[in-house]
Amino acid sequence: MAAASKQRLKKQSGLKKWWVLLRPHTLVASFMPVFLGTAVAMSYANFHFTRFLVMLIACFFIQTSTNLFNEYYDYKRGQDDEHTVGNGGAIVRNGIRPGFVMFLALLLYLLAILCGIYLSMQTNWYVGLLGAICMLVGFLYTGGPYPIAYTPLGEIMSGFFMGGVITFISFYIQAEFIGANIVYISIPIMVLVGNLLLANSIRDMVPDKENGRLTLAILLGRKGALALFILAYVFSYVFELSLIFWLDAPIWTLLILLSLPAAIRSVRRFIGQTEPYLMIPAMRSTSKALMLFGLTLAISYLLSLLSKSLFM
Repeated sequence: MAAASKQRLKKQSGLKKWWVLLRPHTLVASFMPVFLGTAVAMSYANFHFTRFLVMLIACFFIQTSTNLFNEYYDYKRGQDDEHTVGNGGAIVRNGIRPGFVMFLALLLYLLAILCGIYLSMQTNWYVGLLGAICMLVGFLYTGGPYPIAYTPLGEIMSGFFMGGVITFISFYIQAEFIGANIVYISIPIMVLVGNLLLANSIRDMVPDKENGRLTLAILLGRKGALALFILAYVFSYVFELSLIFWLDAPIWTLLILLSLPAAIRSVRRFIGQTEPYLMIPAMRSTSKALMLFGLTLAISYLLSLLSKSLFM
């Protein structure tokens, strides 16, 4: 490993080691669907700020807990060591006690449950049930006897629940119904959340294979996984923009093109790289592309609502 790589893998201290433990590049998958579902719902109903805020906090707790479970169970199964690249391996690299990591994960899950109870009281019990399923999938991602992360289903499950179900719930707690439009609008978000997990699997192909995982990237091979990674971007942009013509989506949807440079950078930074550490910039660009895509899409619906209000 290059000297620069070794320097980056040194033990961290202070607040930074706790921030790294949260795996911040994945947190975009927790808040962006909430913004999108809420923005689309505002075309149909009054904005409930408290519901929005509680939903945002709950999703942050769920995603953070999932990351902590990942950290704990990867450590217990011997997946992480002091050379683990990225934000994983904080237990072995930074000396954080495994029991405390599990305690934090369970505490945040408890707080997420309280948020779910509030939202269910404000709407109906379906909201709590769907939230509980999302939490169960988050735990089973690396927990349990057959972790989802060790199979080719990791990207699919993450994309569907974080990109889809969270968007649906965020829409529902505002509008109190689910229509076909929010389903179609969120399909590219599901794909891009899955793509964020695929990027992680591409980076970790070698250690994952050594540790007995069969991720989607390993199943497809490096070239196949990278081809799917690119295809996911192409599909997401083409599909979302096509909604302008056949679902009457606002012309402001064109704003998602502002995220295209980040998507292109993420692809370029993967091409020709085999060293996991050198693919970290690609991971960051993938996270940024997802964030910009989702936020500009949410803004497009807010601008559409604003323009309708001004010209009515």
